[in-house]
Amino acid sequence: MTTTTTTTPATEPRLRVNDFALKLANVNGTGSASANSLLMEAIFRMGVPVSGKNLFPSNIQGLPTWYEIRVNYTGFVARAQEYDLVVAMNGQTYERDIKEVKTGGYVLYDSTFPLEPGLTRGDVTFLGLPLARMCNDHFRKSRERILMKNIAYAGALVALLGIDTEMVEHLLDEKFAGKAKLRDSNHVALQLGIDYARTHFACPLEIRLERVPTAEETILIDGNTATALGCLYAGATVAAWYPITPSTSLMDAFTGFCEKYRRDPETGRSQYLIIQAEDEIAAIGIVVGAAWNGARAFTSTSGPGISLMNEILGLAYYAEIPAVVVDVQRTGPSTGMPTRTQQADIMECAYASHGDTKHILLFPGNPSECFDLAVRSFDLAERFQTPVILLSDLDIGMNDWVVPRLSWNDSYVPDRGAVLTAEMLERLTAFQRYSQPDANFVTARTLPGVSPLGAYFARGSGHTESGIYTEIPDEYQKVADRLSKKHAAAARHMPDPVIERREGARFGVVTVGGCDLAVREALELLHLRDVDADYLRVRAFPFGRAVEAFLDEHELLFVVEQNRDAQLRSLLTLETSVSRDKLRSVLSYGGFPLSAATVVDGITHELRS
Repeated sequence: MTTTTTTTPATEPRLRVNDFALKLANVNGTGSASANSLLMEAIFRMGVPVSGKNLFPSNIQGLPTWYEIRVNYTGFVARAQEYDLVVAMNGQTYERDIKEVKTGGYVLYDSTFPLEPGLTRGDVTFLGLPLARMCNDHFRKSRERILMKNIAYAGALVALLGIDTEMVEHLLDEKFAGKAKLRDSNHVALQLGIDYARTHFACPLEIRLERVPTAEETILIDGNTATALGCLYAGATVAAWYPITPSTSLMDAFTGFCEKYRRDPETGRSQYLIIQAEDEIAAIGIVVGAAWNGARAFTSTSGPGISLMNEILGLAYYAEIPAVVVDVQRTGPSTGMPTRTQQADIMECAYASHGDTKHILLFPGNPSECFDLAVRSFDLAERFQTPVILLSDLDIGMNDWVVPRLSWNDSYVPDRGAVLTAEMLERLTAFQRYSQPDANFVTARTLPGVSPLGAYFARGSGHTESGIYTEIPDEYQKVADRLSKKHAAAARHMPDPVIERREGARFGVVTVGGCDLAVREALELLHLRDVDADYLRVRAFPFGRAVEAFLDEHELLFVVEQNRDAQLRSLLTLETSVSRDKLRSVLSYGGFPLSAATVVDGITHELRS
């Protein structure tokens, strides 16, 4: 057993405070997630802008897993592609992991098992800790030894990076409150790593952390939790779902919130209904049925679930029944890579179902917007009596993001749309479900049980304005045309896009969803090269006038998205007047979150060609 410490790399790193990237390479199923989240939360509580990307396989255990942490004092925390420090705990990926360390960076590894000579690099400092030996000496159970290795390397990083030790200890106390033995074991392992690092290495390293005082109140939250909270605040009382990665944690969170906040305080009875259906088809059917009865209802799913839901989404569109669907996108097609991120459901969701259908889509760019747009989804679904699909993705949904504390207006009143009461029905000569549209081409609906005068058959077959079955072309087309006009009118009520302009901009950059952080950083990097661009982030479909105007005023536009087939670009071409020749695609679809380097490389390559 040896401990290797190369202290003089070819290029010495300069002091860098709150500006570096870490990669923690491990094996799935070894319990590394607890140690990694401990580090992430400690950095967050120090006030340092930080992001954490969990890149894990879809099997239960045995395959490589990585957790990437990036800190940047300016707030540029999109995924990095090179790392200042790698914790190499997986022998199968040593070679790849070590190659990704920047010149002058560090590799932390378990020196209980010496590295093969071919893996070392002269321009990198290797920090060897005998993690397995230390844990074997201090812990008796085999599983405990495996788990505590992770906490021990977390302890070493606490010392090496200057993380607040007391804060980490407090986090352990919080996490294992009521579990004294587990808490004590974690404290022992943490201290083992801290003591060894301080004894054998210069601590802290030249890449280090310092506490940042900040007036802005922020929280650490994932998008699925934020979306579930938004559904709760919106007044959703019915949810139906079928488990699927990466959306399952959304319904888990919603269930937890309902158990706490949707119970009658006097009787303790539940005031909500959550059903795990037999499949996604049943789930969306339950949602549509509940919404037709007047409940605010939703389902959460991913791409394969959207495929199965298509027929009933078409029914809801044509029968004009509100429904909310949250699609946490993952990599496809087919089963694809369930634990990798992508934005490849855009076209599927926009036109979901056979025949002429168009759906309202909302695109959050971070967990804060997941909360806000979840609420907005229900209002839009009921105002326009149609399905609304909220398109998140795995990166937003399952990874931890630092966002401003969520805010809520207590004066919020749900927009239930045009719903006729019994009194209103009594004043009508006759109720015709699909007649007398308002300015948005929406007709008034009724709810079951309110009055016999409001009874109608909600049919998915051809129907007239009265809701009566028809196969007469003129009668069918009149309803179909109004639905098209209704969708177009919805554009005036969509969330505004995010638009930012730079003086002297030579072109525009258009993106969507979780690409936001990487694209913003890329634009700043391009600015440093005297290449300036305006910025547009689409937040909804149908596209509004602001999107059209931005496209019109630029002769060259780069569309950045995470799919192979340029789906956002295709949708812009189909649904706006923009010339396809003006649009250039920058695509990233390998399944990992987008990095600024990918955007910069894509744009500069196109500009040179």
